[in-house]
Amino acid sequence: MSFGRAFSFLWGANTASNLADGLAFVSIPLLAASLTDDPRWVAGLATVYALVRLLAALPIGVWVDRADRRRILVAVNLLRGVAVAALALCVHFGVGGLLLLYLAFAIIGSLESAADNATVSLVPGIVGERNLDRANGRISASQIVADEFAGPPLGGFLFAFAAAAPIFAMAGLWAAAGFLALALPKRPAAPPATTPPERTRVWKEAAAGTRWLARHRTVGGLALIGALASVGYMLPFSVLVLFAQQQLGVDTAGYGMILATSAVGGLAGSFAAPRMRGRFGYRWTISASLLLGAGSLTALAATHSGVVAALLLAVYIFHAVVWGICATSLRQRLVPDELRGRVNASSRVLGLLGLALGSALAGVLAAGNIALPALAGGLVFLACSLVAAYLFRDLGRTGTPGRASAVPAGPAP
Repeated sequence: MSFGRAFSFLWGANTASNLADGLAFVSIPLLAASLTDDPRWVAGLATVYALVRLLAALPIGVWVDRADRRRILVAVNLLRGVAVAALALCVHFGVGGLLLLYLAFAIIGSLESAADNATVSLVPGIVGERNLDRANGRISASQIVADEFAGPPLGGFLFAFAAAAPIFAMAGLWAAAGFLALALPKRPAAPPATTPPERTRVWKEAAAGTRWLARHRTVGGLALIGALASVGYMLPFSVLVLFAQQQLGVDTAGYGMILATSAVGGLAGSFAAPRMRGRFGYRWTISASLLLGAGSLTALAATHSGVVAALLLAVYIFHAVVWGICATSLRQRLVPDELRGRVNASSRVLGLLGLALGSALAGVLAAGNIALPALAGGLVFLACSLVAAYLFRDLGRTGTPGRASAVPAGPAP
């Protein structure tokens, strides 16, 4: 089904950007490992990436609401292309070192946050409310193919050819995403004001989005569940490689096959989510998917078979994609356009904090028994399912809140 020319350009830009992300997933750590054999410096890249995204999230949300989102998408993708092209030239000529890689990765992380927020905020105005689930499903499917199937092996192949090759490819893909975004419709100009508008501070505007989120039962509930789900996700996945080695007894190749199989579950979820939501409504689709996540992780904790673990992780990723599409579509339906960037950012901050908490708890639990993080993750998702069934009890099939869910959230700033 076609959603129009504008969506095709947005989808193309997002796909090119995600393919670059898939290349970065493999090539950046490989490049770091070629510069140092200290695991702390290599692992520190992920830490810096997470911290930058956390610190930049709220200011970026304000920017997305203030400015033309099309221009943001063009600018951040072109800037990522330029930054990575400069890094590739430095790598090719042997200039700079690990600190330069850290700086480039921090820039990539902050710009990625802006691109993600702008993309999610643009979708409702391009496809309309009735097509949100299918449009988000299509974006999710292309993201999984680019991030999980195409990007990592291509990045490894290019790195084997030349260390700078995947970096140059990333630069080209992000530049292409920026040029594709140029074809998106411009944001309608606001009518001229009779009095000069008061320019509030960034943090005051960001706080307005956070307050709106806290007052809206449905969207606030999505953010709460998202934070808990992030804890549940990181509990098993932050130590999954050790779980695979110690409990499943698989080698590196077997671990790669497990991850590839799990990605197939996510691809299936991208196509299934719109149909499930159309048949069962948001409340039961979200609750059932979270319950499926709980069951898959609980069973994972008990298995010693690599094949069974791969199937269970495919079921888990299926649930994660269905839940993610439904949560995104609901936020897009219920959040006013002028607040969309800030509410997205506030929700993202809660999710990032959940990821940090989950990874910390995983290390503590895994020290006792390598299966405990997966079991704890299952319990967290069980709690998420129960919370969703309660909070969304008045939610209509199409996302229209009932009387209890539609309590006025206060005027937008």
